[in-house]
Order: sequence, then C-alpha cells, then structure tokens
Amino acid sequence: MHDDDSPRRERTPTEQDRKFTRAVLEYVIYRHPTHLRVGELILEITAGREEEFEISDATDRAIRDLTAAGLLHCPNAIVMPTNAALCFAELSEEDRD
Repeated sequence: MHDDDSPRRERTPTEQDRKFTRAVLEYVIYRHPTHLRVGELILEITAGREEEFEISDATDRAIRDLTAAGLLHCPNAIVMPTNAALCFAELSEEDRD
C-alpha cells in the first residue's frame, strides 16, 4: 500500500532522459504535419525557462536517440516523425478510447 507521507523516490538521470525523450516524441507527433527545425523545437520546448541549456542538451539527446531508434527523421535539421511513430501513436490513441 502506498503511503502519501512517504518521500518520493528521486528519478535517476536515465529515467529522466527516458521521460523527456518520450515527451519530445509526443510533442513532435502532436505538431505533425508541421516540420520544425531543431532550433525551433528547442525554443518551443524551453519556452524561456531558466534551465534552457539543460533542456536544449536533453532535446539534442532525445532527437539523436529517437532518430537512431527509427522514430524520427532529421534531414537538414528538420525534425519529423517517421511513419512507424505516427502509426504507433494512432494505435495508442485507439487503445485509450
């Protein structure tokens, strides 16, 4: 049973990166069919927050990892979801209904 007074466990850097990577993919899919340049994506994600460098760095890692996994295309620094990512997102939406 979960005790509401118990301290929350801190996320590890790996867990934080995975959560942020998931958020980047969801955002790129949400903005589809708009194709954002990497710099525009970072600006939209950071939205003027103080930790802009950390978010920018995390965004670059997320784009790299998602591209390597075949979920994003990034030709000429333009970020767009692959057909596989769009198909999975569509299937996931159907599961929520």
